[in-house]
Order: sequence, then C-alpha cells, then structure tokens
Amino acid sequence: MNHIIGAKSVAATPAVKWLLVDEESAGQRLDNFLMRHLKGVPKTHVYRIIRSGEVRINKGRASAETRVENGDEVRLPPVRISDKVAEKAAQPAPSREFPVLLEDDSLMAIDKPSGVAVHGGSGVSFGVIEQLRQSRPQAKLLELVHRLDRDTSGILLVAKKRSALKHLQDQFRERETGKTYLALVKGDWPAKLKVIDQPLHKFLLPGKDGQEGERRVRVTTLEDPDGMRSITLVKVAQRLPGASLLEVTIKTGRTHQIRVHLSAQGHPIAGDDKYGDFDWNRQLLKPSAGPGLKRMFLHAWRLQFNHPVSAERVALQADLPPELKAYVDHAQLKTSPI
Repeated sequence: MNHIIGAKSVAATPAVKWLLVDEESAGQRLDNFLMRHLKGVPKTHVYRIIRSGEVRINKGRASAETRVENGDEVRLPPVRISDKVAEKAAQPAPSREFPVLLEDDSLMAIDKPSGVAVHGGSGVSFGVIEQLRQSRPQAKLLELVHRLDRDTSGILLVAKKRSALKHLQDQFRERETGKTYLALVKGDWPAKLKVIDQPLHKFLLPGKDGQEGERRVRVTTLEDPDGMRSITLVKVAQRLPGASLLEVTIKTGRTHQIRVHLSAQGHPIAGDDKYGDFDWNRQLLKPSAGPGLKRMFLHAWRLQFNHPVSAERVALQADLPPELKAYVDHAQLKTSPI
C-alpha cells in the first residue's frame, strides 16, 4: 500500500490514495484535512465523498467533523480535476497581511475584511489562511480556529500551535466562547423578541449539468431528523429609518445561522444576497441611500475565549469597518432633528 505522508499534495490522476496522518496534522477535522490535500477540488465535492462513505479512516466511515489522529490512514477515492483547475490550484496565493487585534506565540486574531473567503474552495482559489501562510513562510503552523462567511467582516482566530488549535476549537464546540455580531436588518425589530431557538436544516440548491448546487440553510421543525438546534440572542442597539441595528449573540455556530434566523423572522440582513430582501438591497445601493451599501451588513464585533496557555479570559472587539460606520452615520443624520 502506498502512503502519502501528511503534508504532501495529492496528484490529480484519478486513483485511490492513502494519506498517513502525521503529528502536525493530528487533531484536524477531516474536512479541513482533506481540503489541504485536495487542492483544486470543489468544497462541495469534498463533502460529497465524505457523506457517501468513499473517504475512510482506518477502513471505517467518518463524518466531516471527525478529527484525524497521528498514524491514522485516510482513504481517498479517485478524484479527477481538470488540468485548468489543477494549474490554478498549483499557483501560490498572493502574500497578504490583515489587521491584527492580538498576537502571541499561540494564536493571532485578525480583523477580516468583507469579500474575502477564510479559505480556498467552492470556486475560490485562496482565502485568508492561504494568504497569511504565503506572507509568513517562517510560520510552522497557521490554521483557522473557526470560520466566517465570505461577506462577513470582523474577528477571526488563527492558531499558531497545534495545541492551541485543539484547545480553542474545543471551546467553540463546547460553547464556551462568546460571539457577538452587529447586523443591520430591515424594519423595526420587536423589542420583546430576544431569543430565537429554531433548528436549522442544510440543503443544496439544484445544480447544472449534474453538479451539486450552492449550499443553503432553512429553518425547520423539531421533528426534522436533520434539524440542528440553533440558538440566537438578539438585542436592539439602535433604531434607524426603516431598519434596526442589532447586537446578535450566537450560542450555537451553525452555517448561516444569523442570516437565516433573522430573515425567518421577517427582518433580513441588509445586503444579504442569499437570504435577504433583494429589492431592498437594490435600494440600498442607490445614491439616495447616502454612501450606499455595497456589502452585507454583518460584522463579527466581539469575541471572548479562554487563552489556551494562560486560561485567562480574553475579550476582543473589532469596530465597524468604515463602509458600515459611514452608512450608520448617514442614517443617524436622517433621524436627527434639524
């Protein structure tokens, strides 16, 4: 049996491959581990081969959340990628640094801008993590602790040690972190609506030419066996003309949780191109809307966690980026008395 050790890339030739997990890769989620090796393979396809059981760990089926351990043998089914995609994947990401909110030997917290994916995949050649690695070639390890949607700005944690990665991811999984976002939604949010406790269900839109479509999420019922319990806390920070600025704290970290929960209540997030009010989004782009809103108004504002080494509680805050602050400031002027 031929093995490919930890950090070597998988060839594009379609054949069964076996990856031997090394010490540096131990503790990673299976989906993240595969994406590091299947450069150029769409993320949707990676999840498909995991769900189908074609990916095996030590000859047994595994889920995307399964964590690989040192010495594990991971079976990869034949995966074909086009020469064009393979060539694109082989090109290094451009070097880029991001605003740093906190950094030490174990971790770094950056202020991610909107419009940048956190990692490559699903039609995106590279993201924050690939650009950071390119700008810091001396770094032994840089791994995402959690994720933010591409159009969401704000605090993103990156681990610099494997021990810190596991410690921090355990905190996220056990809901020991505090995550609060700022979101501008359509309409007047009801003051009494402070807790949204509705399960969410992931699904895929119909794709073209037999391919899987985009991933989506919807609110579902308690009876849905595939529904995942999701809890969102909402506090009105400010009321603006035709909109409400909300402080949104999530107790569970589900895909698109805030966007779907708020939209399901009839108050979609401004600029949301998946779950939003598209007519309203177009109005927000017009000059009459002041500076105009050209992105989704969702910002990872505050984050609390226990430091993986000192165990001290860390509290971070990333202020609204200029384009969002300018929009709020303009809206405030419209409500101020002359």
